[in-house]
Amino acid sequence: MDPRIEEVIDSMTDDLRHNPSLAEIAESVNLSLSRFSHLFKLVTSQSPGQYLRKLRMERARELLETTWMKVKDISAAVGVSDSSHFVREFKKLYGAFPTDYRIQHRRTIRMTRQSDG
Repeated sequence: MDPRIEEVIDSMTDDLRHNPSLAEIAESVNLSLSRFSHLFKLVTSQSPGQYLRKLRMERARELLETTWMKVKDISAAVGVSDSSHFVREFKKLYGAFPTDYRIQHRRTIRMTRQSDG
């Protein structure tokens, strides 16, 4: 993987709440905006925005599975300021509203433990 793209991905992963512009990101790795966008998509098969949204939703899913944080707090923790937008994006990706996803996940865990015991 191109080390510049790897640096950007690491930066995205480290702070999902940070929302720099594409121009700022490109400048941080010494690339023009068009070259950065092209190279990022070549390496990841996604635009930087799509990739960041995917990272945010994956982290939100992890938080729903492992914490009792409120959906609004999870939304803020992953850098989505509009919690209704967050709920729609989550449902589009995982097929369930965040609260319903959490309930289904915990039910599945309970059933798995009961069948193992």
